[in-house]
Amino acid sequence: YCAFYEECGRNPTVVGSLLPPIIPCLNYSRVCPMLDRGEGSTTACCSIKQLKSLEMSLMLSKAVLMRCPSCADNFAHLHCINTCSPDQTTTINVTRTMNITTLGIVKEAVVGYQAYLSTSFADKSFESCKNVRIPATGGYAIATMCGRYGSALCTAQRWYDFQGDSSNGLAPLDIDFRLIPEGVTEGIPDGVVPYAGRALGCNEMTPTGAEVCSCQDCQASCPVVPSPPPPAEPFTIGGVDGYLVLCVIFLCVLILAFLLFVLSTYLLRKEEGKDSEKGKGKRKGMDKNGNNVSERLIEPWEVTCTDKNSLATQEFLGSGFRAWGTLVASHPLKVLLASAVVTAAFATGLMHIELTTDPVQLWSAPNSRARMEKDFHDKHFDPFFRTNQMILTAPGRPGHFYDSLLFGKQNFSGIIAKDLILELLKLQRKIQNIEFWSNDLNRMASLKDVCFAPLNPSNPSLTDCAVNSLPQYFQNSVANLNAKVNMTELGVTKEVDWRDHFIYCVNSPLSFKDITDLQLSCMADYGAPVFPFLAVGGYEKEGYTTAEALILTFSLNNYPRDNIKFKVALEWEQRFLDIVQEYQKSPGNPFTFAYMAERSLEDEINRTTAEDIPIFMISYAVIFVYIAVALGEYTSFSRILVDSKFLVGLGGILVVGCSVLASMGFYAWIGIPSSLIILQVVPFLVLAVGADNIFIFVLEYQRDARRPGEKREERIGRVLGNVAPSMLLCSLSESVCFFLGALSTMPAVKSFALYAALAVLMDFVLQMTAFVALLSLDARRQDGNRCELACCVTVKTTAPTKPNEGFLLPAMRKYYAPVLLHPVTRVIVIVVFIFMFISSIYLMFYVTVGLDQELAMPQGSYMLEYFKYLYAYFEVGVPTYFVTTKGFNFTSIAGMNATCSSVGCDPFSLTQKIQTSSQLDTTVGTNSWVDDFIDWLNPGSKCCRLYSIGPNKGKFCPASECETLSSLFVMHEYNIKKHVSNLMYNVLCAVDKHQLIRLSSSSPSRVTYVFYEQYLTIVSEGLFNISLCLLPTFVVCCLLLGMDLRSGALNLLTIIMITVDTVGVMTLWGIDYNAVALINLVTAVGISVEFVSHMTRSFAMSIQPTHVERAKEATATMGSAVFAGVAMTNLPGIVVLAFAKAQLIQIFFFRLNLVITLLGMAHGLIFLPVLLSYFGESVCVRACVRAWARVNQQISH
Repeated sequence: YCAFYEECGRNPTVVGSLLPPIIPCLNYSRVCPMLDRGEGSTTACCSIKQLKSLEMSLMLSKAVLMRCPSCADNFAHLHCINTCSPDQTTTINVTRTMNITTLGIVKEAVVGYQAYLSTSFADKSFESCKNVRIPATGGYAIATMCGRYGSALCTAQRWYDFQGDSSNGLAPLDIDFRLIPEGVTEGIPDGVVPYAGRALGCNEMTPTGAEVCSCQDCQASCPVVPSPPPPAEPFTIGGVDGYLVLCVIFLCVLILAFLLFVLSTYLLRKEEGKDSEKGKGKRKGMDKNGNNVSERLIEPWEVTCTDKNSLATQEFLGSGFRAWGTLVASHPLKVLLASAVVTAAFATGLMHIELTTDPVQLWSAPNSRARMEKDFHDKHFDPFFRTNQMILTAPGRPGHFYDSLLFGKQNFSGIIAKDLILELLKLQRKIQNIEFWSNDLNRMASLKDVCFAPLNPSNPSLTDCAVNSLPQYFQNSVANLNAKVNMTELGVTKEVDWRDHFIYCVNSPLSFKDITDLQLSCMADYGAPVFPFLAVGGYEKEGYTTAEALILTFSLNNYPRDNIKFKVALEWEQRFLDIVQEYQKSPGNPFTFAYMAERSLEDEINRTTAEDIPIFMISYAVIFVYIAVALGEYTSFSRILVDSKFLVGLGGILVVGCSVLASMGFYAWIGIPSSLIILQVVPFLVLAVGADNIFIFVLEYQRDARRPGEKREERIGRVLGNVAPSMLLCSLSESVCFFLGALSTMPAVKSFALYAALAVLMDFVLQMTAFVALLSLDARRQDGNRCELACCVTVKTTAPTKPNEGFLLPAMRKYYAPVLLHPVTRVIVIVVFIFMFISSIYLMFYVTVGLDQELAMPQGSYMLEYFKYLYAYFEVGVPTYFVTTKGFNFTSIAGMNATCSSVGCDPFSLTQKIQTSSQLDTTVGTNSWVDDFIDWLNPGSKCCRLYSIGPNKGKFCPASECETLSSLFVMHEYNIKKHVSNLMYNVLCAVDKHQLIRLSSSSPSRVTYVFYEQYLTIVSEGLFNISLCLLPTFVVCCLLLGMDLRSGALNLLTIIMITVDTVGVMTLWGIDYNAVALINLVTAVGISVEFVSHMTRSFAMSIQPTHVERAKEATATMGSAVFAGVAMTNLPGIVVLAFAKAQLIQIFFFRLNLVITLLGMAHGLIFLPVLLSYFGESVCVRACVRAWARVNQQISH
């Protein structure tokens, strides 16, 4: 029989309920189909009026549970049994009644009862509902229906306890649910039998024919998805690192092969020495270093056609440059004027230069997948919103324990204190009230002009702006924070305050009303929930009360850079930074905090560049002083001002500067933007190339003696004819190298390569013109014994007639070269450099790919502190979106089903595939606007949202009036925990493989993907670019040396070894491989050419009789110039960079350039001479023929 029947009016003990708390008196079938026994056979303990009230009461639950019909059916099932079952008295026990007067009639009303359920029914009902999601929030529906426990700690008992708690704003009376295990009778009133009806599984259809729940809401409905393949096992051989084993084997083979070569060569020469003693040898013996001489001098009749062509090439280049040098030296002022005019013409393009500072435009190729997807997203949905954030801590502040009436004993950390929350609210309001005059808007601007206002985007007020913080749990109200009330629970009366509300809200952030007698909402004042990871940080698992940090976040709309509101947003962020920085300095500030604005990264990078400009200027000044001092001859103290080369050094620096300006101006003319990388790297590169050529030219001129009857201009032309082919070899190799490097898809690398290629080419042209003219003028001054900087002052001391070799050339000739080319030293050098090379190959496999964003910040930047706080306290990453671009027809059922994830959707829909692929990495589920739209249109719920404004504020808003709701969620969003995984790859594979959407197109979009994408290809991109750079070094060397393939190959091998060793040292020194490092590696190839190619050509052109003698001559003559011109020019400037504030400069310009210079010097001045002494061209036919021709020419004269 019935325990109660009909309605008696409102429950006077329940106030502030979201639904009218109508209670029954003491004493189908759309609402309760499980009670339907057919027409005329259905009996129930409820009237039609009660049935309508029950239907209304179930509406809100259906709004969040109807995604899973079997769950909604189970939920309704229980309440139908309790309310309308004709056998009520067998399952419920009325425990509390009170008299209610309605229309003058006093009735006894039920305000509390016990309901007995079997655990089998309760547990299965709970299992069917626990995974149902709320797409609009990405959370679980059960989190809104389990009170203080949230979804993680919710159980069947706690779920039913919440449903029966009249303080939750939904239940009209108190229901004490008793879950009784099977077979247990103790504690059950007589005549009561726990209800044990059949609960549906979430993968079952309902009796009314509703479909099974989707995989998104029911694990049992999910199709079997194969597990992703496990990560590849490390490459091993016999349990040892496979790369190490292979490298050791390779090292042993190379060293053994070399030692066998040395031994066989020694035995062969020893045998030939015996023949020589018997008179069978001809013109063989020992050289000055004790090395056996096995080569013979070439005879003129042995010259081949190829040798003659090679000779013709050298003679053509030499005579051409000789004539050119004589011409320029004869008309220096005209040439300088012409050079200045040409340079100025190019440099005027600087008026149109465009400096790229946007990291996306620098490091992401315009036609890359991530870049195109980002551009598509920004075009159709606007750029991702701008984040301005503070993370606040209170170190050393003691915590406290709070014995809560509802939640038991809780440990509160020092930061979760009311006085600090009130202080945070005060700071938050100060920031919210920022106002300033905007010239772009021509009026006062404030936060509401640029804020992200999801629920009122068209005309937001300050309270519509998305501000996430802990005070939002109290709607930013001081009164709510101070609210207290006595509450009785289970016979115990205690005071509840803000702490009880906080505990409840962090576990149930979607609740409109807490379960305390405070009856406060958990929703923010702008109408959305504040998830706990956006309010607090630094907690373990879900221990929110022990959090170590408070988080305050202001979200602004983002705009294209040409939109006037972009400037308004920048100005607001600057005011935000000003307030925060001022607050940080205030003595009464109780917090220790870190902060950032969306503009901070770019601001700090630009600030660093500006602050490091003096460092670069000092670096260039040091290089200039060195060049000016090192180029001088200094034959006597009285001639110091005559023999100095201050103006020549200054002219060389100006030539480098003019070449860089001409290159930048030219590309500015044609619209190719520049960057800070170009401003920092290209001058160094061109200076290394230019200084080397300057030293080679000037030192050769100083070491050369004027021939009888030879004019000064002719001497300059002759010297230029000797050295210019070598300068052309290096400059052309580097220029072609960089032009080919411009084939890179990475914008920063491409623009750098273009600027560097033209700058190197212009530097060579200006050296052949302006610098030759400057040297001619300086030689004229020096010949006239006039002082530098005071040309009117002459010195009586005459210049010595013997050429000045300086101190470096004699020292290298007398000491360095003989020691280096000693038989024992040569073997040691080759073995050591082979070991270095193989070790670097091994280390290459372990170089770290990436770039920590902290490195982009200068030392002492507030952003470094923010990054530290972010990693320590922030619990989630940025959202990821999937944007559909084609193939989904949303006007068709099939198109909708292919993207949604609710009941009736395809189990392999886009959203479901994303969810399946991301299960291991996400903390919040995947959701789609299609799911939101379907839920909003759900006919099973007559109400979907609350009014946020107007006279009905706080009341339910029917779907027919929510016209703009469907635009609120337009993409799929979920948060990634801490790190970036291979989610993007997994999802794309899953999406592309399924036939339902094979012809469609969708793409993941995340603010970081456009930067991460480069790391998928940067290794292959680097190999491609460096290979392109290496190719011209071989080709140009062979061509300009007259098809000398062996010299070209040895030249190429040495440059490859320098590059590989550089990467190996990067691994040891902790320098990551990224786009900035790639630019420096391309630069390394260019600088290596300077260290190597001059030496190679000098060896090839030597006329000494043996390998060793030619190597010795090249080391002494050209090696001294390379050491003085490249190594000693770069090193002082590089060392100065160690004092730069920018970590990028310190790591990728100081460390990496230091490594490149030292390795280039070691290979060019130590390894290459020894390598040439072993494997260089056996007989230098071209050089011998050239010398023989010169001797004949001199005899004829």
